[in-house]
Amino acid sequence: MQTSSHPQGIAQLAGVQGWLIDLDGVIYRGDQLLAGAPEFVAALREEKVPFLFLTNNSSRTPEQYAERLSRMGIPAGPQDFYTSSQATAEYLRREAQPGIPIFVIGMDGIRQALEKAGFRITQDPSEAAYCVVGYDNRVTYHDLAQAARAVYAGAQLIGTNPDPTLPVEDGFIPGAGAILAAIATAAGVTPLVIGKPEPTMLSLALERLGVPAERAAIVGDRLNTDVAGGLRVGLFTVLVLTGSTRRQDAESSGVHPHLIVENLVELLSLWKRRFSL
Repeated sequence: MQTSSHPQGIAQLAGVQGWLIDLDGVIYRGDQLLAGAPEFVAALREEKVPFLFLTNNSSRTPEQYAERLSRMGIPAGPQDFYTSSQATAEYLRREAQPGIPIFVIGMDGIRQALEKAGFRITQDPSEAAYCVVGYDNRVTYHDLAQAARAVYAGAQLIGTNPDPTLPVEDGFIPGAGAILAAIATAAGVTPLVIGKPEPTMLSLALERLGVPAERAAIVGDRLNTDVAGGLRVGLFTVLVLTGSTRRQDAESSGVHPHLIVENLVELLSLWKRRFSL
């Protein structure tokens, strides 16, 4: 399945007025910047096309992501990012009372987002109203046990995202979804998931982007999160093959993106030619 087999998808690029751009596997892989990323972002800025870097990874704050991307060669500020941590905190801000205690497995991203939204992070599983689980590379068996105890005691289990793995330079490592699955299995519950492919994060991101779904696009490397989520809320979907998905996976999948490209170099070329295609 080559890009040329999606002529309708290519033509639809002309109608895109805003972008949601995944990070891991699209802009970078581990600490390696991927081909075409700086140029694609620069082209959007030059044309004043609104965009957000949208990531299921809940480990970093927007400030940390901005510093990292700027260090890698793509100037960015915190306002350019929307993370599953921010979406989780915003969801809870709309659903729960300020100051409510939350048990958290996660790193700076989710902890700071919840605290900024006015919630209290507790280490006591018996008092938690919610148990929020994100990516944490320091997680221990004790952490898993305490999270399960929180759910046993009545806390609602919420996952920032369902990603079972994270792409790194030399392969993959377990992601937030793997941690969440362990707790959900132990507690015997089905978690509420905020990040892609669930619609909550995408809908909140579109609010911030200021572009309706039918005029926005998402570019990602995962069929089961980026593409499936984008299709669910009516976005134009672009799959890049620089992360978790191989072309043969896309060919055999029941999830069909509007457009498949090798990398952002190819997408940028199509974007620049979009009104003549």
